[in-house]
Amino acid sequence: MANKLDKTRTKLQQLTELLKDNRSMVILMQDNPDPDSIAAAVALRKIANTFADIQCYITHGGTVGRAENRALVKYLALNLHNCDKIEFYNFDLIAMVDTQPGTGNNSLSPDLWPDIVIDHHPCRKQTKQLPFTDVRGGYGATSTILAEYLKNARIIPDAPLATALLYAIRSDTQDLGRDAAAADVKAIELLYPLANKRMLSEIQRGEVPRAYYQMLADALKNARLCGHAVITSLGQVDNPDMISEVADLLLRTEEVTWTMCTGFAQDKLLISLRTSDQSKRADQVMHKIVARRGTGGGHPAYAGGQIPLKKKTKTEMAELEKIITRKFLTAIGQNSYKPEKLIKT
Repeated sequence: MANKLDKTRTKLQQLTELLKDNRSMVILMQDNPDPDSIAAAVALRKIANTFADIQCYITHGGTVGRAENRALVKYLALNLHNCDKIEFYNFDLIAMVDTQPGTGNNSLSPDLWPDIVIDHHPCRKQTKQLPFTDVRGGYGATSTILAEYLKNARIIPDAPLATALLYAIRSDTQDLGRDAAAADVKAIELLYPLANKRMLSEIQRGEVPRAYYQMLADALKNARLCGHAVITSLGQVDNPDMISEVADLLLRTEEVTWTMCTGFAQDKLLISLRTSDQSKRADQVMHKIVARRGTGGGHPAYAGGQIPLKKKTKTEMAELEKIITRKFLTAIGQNSYKPEKLIKT
């Protein structure tokens, strides 16, 4: 634990030194930011405002679709900016949280290099070359890293920020039941007394439109059981967050240890994997199924990927889903089973 505290102290000193003498910073999240992206961005803004009085803009390239995530943004009173409206060259600093250059899940132009990257996914080669990086693949959430920064800097987060960070860590680790580390437990112990429990409950019960249930019905209708795996497709979606939400839901199926949900959005095939099988890692399986076609990554129990569409035709989309499904079932050893409907319709 002492080594981790020393690392946090050193990294915070490096970060504050980099922030000095700068007046503006854009903080880039994932295209479709989850609670961890959102909370980490707000925490980094708090640190930048405290140490350097930097004007910060928080941006992403997609949508905030999941009801809980929209409720969190509303509670934080965030004014999020779309990447299309941001002139990145006009900012003194570019920061990325919960994502890295080249991952395919953010909208940073390939000809731009960020100054700051803070993330909890495996560190990419090009990330190591940047001015400031703090990438801790063993942590359950990027928000845990930022919570350590706040504690080390003796910054007491207000109730909204503490609530956001707490919800983010609980969400990414599924209440410490998925890919959680001791640091995540410590962060929750720190944040819980400061959080607004009533708002935490309201965020978790965010209202959903009727279209949500139609999409869920379609996902169940399309779901196929292949041995110990369930696969389904949502087709074209306006809310990419539903892809991961459905993958989470289907993993609760009795005797199922793997799920894959796909959908098309932003001219890409988006893929979410979930597993309770400890003999294989979801991130490694994802790398196999998107190899040479797209990008992907994640953690032992969950992973995400994306493959850009070339022709953007229905034929290409259908063929791509077939290829990915075959690769997935082969990678997890379930390709010998004949697919059957999960539910009778």
